[in-house]
Amino acid sequence: MSASFYEFFCPVKIIAGHKALEHIPFELGVLQSERPMVITDKGVIGAGLLAHVEASLQAADIAIAALFDEVPPDSSMDTVQQAAAMYRAQGCDSILAVGGGSVIDTSKGVNILVSEGGQDLHAYAGAHNLKKPLKPLFVVPTTSGTGSEVTMVAVISDTKKQVKVPFTSYFLMPNAAILDPRMTVTLPAHLTAMTAMDAMTHAIESYTCLASNPVSEVYAFNAVKKVSAHLLNVMDKPTDAEGRLALAEASTMAGIAFSNAMVGLVHALGHSLGAVAHLPHGLCMNLFLPYVLEYNQEFIAPRLGELLLAIGGAEMYAATPSEARAGRTIEVVRQLRDAIYQRSKLPRTLKESGKVTRDQLSQIAEMAVNDGSILFNPKEADVGDLLALLNHAWS
Repeated sequence: MSASFYEFFCPVKIIAGHKALEHIPFELGVLQSERPMVITDKGVIGAGLLAHVEASLQAADIAIAALFDEVPPDSSMDTVQQAAAMYRAQGCDSILAVGGGSVIDTSKGVNILVSEGGQDLHAYAGAHNLKKPLKPLFVVPTTSGTGSEVTMVAVISDTKKQVKVPFTSYFLMPNAAILDPRMTVTLPAHLTAMTAMDAMTHAIESYTCLASNPVSEVYAFNAVKKVSAHLLNVMDKPTDAEGRLALAEASTMAGIAFSNAMVGLVHALGHSLGAVAHLPHGLCMNLFLPYVLEYNQEFIAPRLGELLLAIGGAEMYAATPSEARAGRTIEVVRQLRDAIYQRSKLPRTLKESGKVTRDQLSQIAEMAVNDGSILFNPKEADVGDLLALLNHAWS
């Protein structure tokens, strides 16, 4: 299933471990950054997570030149402009993003404006419209799911036009991602599950979709393995530092994988459901994953069967006949979702979400068939196919 020709690119330095934050001053120094701007949100501040970052900087006598903590749950053009104005006013020379996907996307948008100049972020929207390196950007994720710390993509909302604007460029990739379990230890069970299933979906889709390649497969396989081994343990014991680190690593591995191998129909449906019903992305991934795997099964059976080793373990893999492994993989995915539901009530169906009506399914199908992710799905789908799949996922 691997392409006869492929490209693989990930220049982001990964600093991971139980003292990873203490390495931030060195990374700033390498790039001669002396006045970092911290971009974060109120939730990170309220959880006391920024204190860990501040301590690492203070130990090296580095002062935060500016602190912007007004990032909303959904990054916006207005927010980016406000943060960029603060960056310029305080004479900053680098950005330290501390947060989840919205904070990271906001930071990428700010980096465009402060590096390129001006206020018109739209001028750089789309693919590869940045022509030179940007200011130093370092990312400290506080969730384990989006993989944004290693991707070349940002999505920022234009609230005036009520559209989400995508930005894609190699220059948007951070200089370094700092993975430290202290930064995710306060994440509630349902958010831990949502973000981990986002990473799981990134990994499984990148492993089984049309652009999969031998290098991305290594990252994807191990991401699946780490989520499977640690997610439930972390939900039961949130202070499990080893498990938290493993989930953070899985998110980053899955981000590297899908950046190079793309995703498929789970994401096409998830993007559309999120737009119509305003459901969190990770919830959408958890909801659609087994249904799409069943839809694709005849086209991806060997690849899906390989993942049984990662998601079910060596004993299950060895005990399952080769022709039954793909189906068993889907069964294990369902069992994992059931176990998550028992712990956090994370919805497994559209009906359980309580936010979707059956008369919205046609709209979701129409949007999904035009989503770019569908191009890499191994099995073609038209609106009728998607509507049938949505009805199957209803209950």
